[in-house]
Amino acid sequence: MMKAFVKITLLLALLIPAAATQVRAQEASQPAAEEVASEQPRAEESAQEEAEPDIKQLVLGHLGDSYEWHIASTGHGGEWSIPLPVIVHSPVSGWHCFSSAHLREGAEYEGLRIASEGDYAGKIVERQADGSDLRPLDLSLTKTAAALLLNSVILLALVLGASSWYRRHKATERAPKGFVGLFEMLVSGILDGVIKPCVGPRYRKFAPYLLTVFFFIFVNNLMGLIPFFPGGANVSGNIAVTFLLALATFVAVNLFGTKHYWKDILWPDVPVWLKAIPIMPLIEFVGIFTKPFALMIRLFANMMAGHAVILSLTCVIFATVSMGPVVNGSMSVVSVLFTIFMYCLELLVAFLQAYVFTMLSAVFIGLAQESPEKHPADPAADNH
Repeated sequence: MMKAFVKITLLLALLIPAAATQVRAQEASQPAAEEVASEQPRAEESAQEEAEPDIKQLVLGHLGDSYEWHIASTGHGGEWSIPLPVIVHSPVSGWHCFSSAHLREGAEYEGLRIASEGDYAGKIVERQADGSDLRPLDLSLTKTAAALLLNSVILLALVLGASSWYRRHKATERAPKGFVGLFEMLVSGILDGVIKPCVGPRYRKFAPYLLTVFFFIFVNNLMGLIPFFPGGANVSGNIAVTFLLALATFVAVNLFGTKHYWKDILWPDVPVWLKAIPIMPLIEFVGIFTKPFALMIRLFANMMAGHAVILSLTCVIFATVSMGPVVNGSMSVVSVLFTIFMYCLELLVAFLQAYVFTMLSAVFIGLAQESPEKHPADPAADNH
């Protein structure tokens, strides 16, 4: 009995310190485990925030201009893009000409970089000795300029391809088919339905310009709807492009306006007191500039809004990833359906905006070509 009691006592003496050591170890590791458990949701939240795309930056990045032509993004954070030539002149360091690949990811090359914030965000600047940024004269070939040249080449190829058919065939032999037939239908429709009625008897003088404007805007609008290279550039949604188009119409209206047109502006047929103050001449003079301004804003706003809506609907798929598979799956179906609908609508808008710009330009030109009305002599007055 005594031997058994001694064995139990020795066994307890060995087990109690070991148990106490284990308890102390668990108590010491519990705060660390709690700290790790609290840090894990934070890490997941930060990883989730990094994984979520910046919708605003994605939409504005497409609508804006850039010094390279983005093609696609890879799954590892990389991207495929075509670098474009950078041509700038600084009053401090002179001319610079190099590839925009040297300026990727905020890099600095020859003292130049692309500003990421401030008044010159997204533009090339040169850092001065005092730490300020100087905006040099920028003649670089940007994405919009490159797309403009590419679309112009496409338009030129379409016109020359249609004209070559007419050089090989007589117009009285047979009607053209395919692309040439479609091109002839568009030209005849714009010429007979818009230019002749709006401009008047002198339509032949302005028909080449108005037809060029229509097809130029139409081709740029269609190319902007193609979601992959060489399409996707928002040329018609660039305010500089629409400004130049409106300026061309402004010059055509006022440079070739008749004397009667200027007489109606400077000395309209209204009571003398309205001309002497002068109220009506001032209103008519302001109208000279509001007409092309309306052309510029209408085309710019409609095309930019269409691109923004399509991109925003597409981004709904990525914005709802964190809401779970059910919400993300249902919203993805809705996003795809609405995007297809908007694409079909934008195809109609692409034609309508080119048509409206051409029609209004023709109306403004026609108003500037008016001549004074000649009233026939009254036979009764001649008898007296």
